[in-house]
Amino acid sequence: MTEPAVPRSKSHFGRNVLIGMAVGLALGLVARKLGPVGPDQPNALAVTLNLVGSSFVQLLKALVPPLVLTAIIASIGRLRDLNNAARLAGQTVLWFAITALIAVSIGIALGLVFQPGVNTAVSAAAAEKPHTVGSWLDFLKGLIPSNFLGLAASTEIDGDSAKTSISFNVLQLVVIGLALGFAALRTGEAGDAFLKGANTLLAVVRKLLNWVVRLAPIGSAGLIGNAVVKYGWDTLSSIAQYAIALYVGLGLVLFVVYPILLKAHGLSPLAYFRKAWPAIELAFVSRSSMAALPVAEAVTTDRLGVAPAYAAFAVPVASTTKMDGCAAVYPALSAIFVAQFFHVPLVATDYLLIVLVSVLGSAATAGVTGATVMLTLTLSTLGLPLEGVGLLLAIDPILDMGRTAVNVAGQILVPVIVARREGILDLDRYNALDEGEPIAA
Repeated sequence: MTEPAVPRSKSHFGRNVLIGMAVGLALGLVARKLGPVGPDQPNALAVTLNLVGSSFVQLLKALVPPLVLTAIIASIGRLRDLNNAARLAGQTVLWFAITALIAVSIGIALGLVFQPGVNTAVSAAAAEKPHTVGSWLDFLKGLIPSNFLGLAASTEIDGDSAKTSISFNVLQLVVIGLALGFAALRTGEAGDAFLKGANTLLAVVRKLLNWVVRLAPIGSAGLIGNAVVKYGWDTLSSIAQYAIALYVGLGLVLFVVYPILLKAHGLSPLAYFRKAWPAIELAFVSRSSMAALPVAEAVTTDRLGVAPAYAAFAVPVASTTKMDGCAAVYPALSAIFVAQFFHVPLVATDYLLIVLVSVLGSAATAGVTGATVMLTLTLSTLGLPLEGVGLLLAIDPILDMGRTAVNVAGQILVPVIVARREGILDLDRYNALDEGEPIAA
């Protein structure tokens, strides 16, 4: 059981994150102005910003595996106390599809209105096939755990040097957690002890997470500063029409569609954004749904009032399969851009395929590089040139910030809506004016 959140008078988390972003932006502009001190040797300020930002994200990612695993196992134990567990799961999937359908429709409409593939200055020489390509087989393979913790190792060879890194597949962690949780339910007293241990470990992980999240203002400064140093804003010029269309689409989903859905369910959009904003901010600067997952799960329960038993299940699942930015607006608009650039006409059935892939395909990108894989999956389904992906790579990091923010906002929104519909949303907590910490202290 979590303790009460820090009262408003003692907490300025959201304000501090905004200050951190502003400071990071200023430092990034200074570091970019200073320039490198030698060939492939950035200045000290640029190195510091990169170190601070990457270290913060690394700390968050380190806590994601134990958080997801223990949260899923613990949630299975709590779900048995709910009479409508199966209905909750069905409603969650349904609203994933509904919001994705709306988002992909917006992406298609903007592609037809803005004509980004026609009105672009990007050179055809930039077209090249990506190294990572998505397929439906990847999704099926991703469901099967490769080991007990869903870990995977990869090696990158650069000349005479090689770098090996270890990553984890969150979708596999969800599958493992579900299997362990349901097995524990069928194991009697020993299973009860196991579930109790999972709850205890989850409380410890959340405390560790609390300490890391308190560094978010500093981490945000490093992340936004490093983005400015590395990419700047001048790279947008060659493909400005496309970038504008994408951010218009993301803005419509985030600030128009989501508020309408909240109002339709009798919920205040202002309260939602005020309390979910720390997770959305973190997603924007870190460009990682996984890095923002711990904060997203915490604000959903501690600040927005979703029942912990349901949120501990819904938010991790959403983080792997609910991507309105990367898997709906982005691939729809990008597919139209590629078709227009290569002068390939699209017919009504092609647009229906874009909708189908966006609604069903986001899960196929789980545990992989989401946006690029999702785009290649869409292009290959439509028979469009995969080389079109290369046209967008130059500004992808800048676009990814907005995409990830919308992803995480949707991952929080759906559990809120479903909880409201099923009567397990604490309306007093949702509407409370306190600005407590995103993680209970």
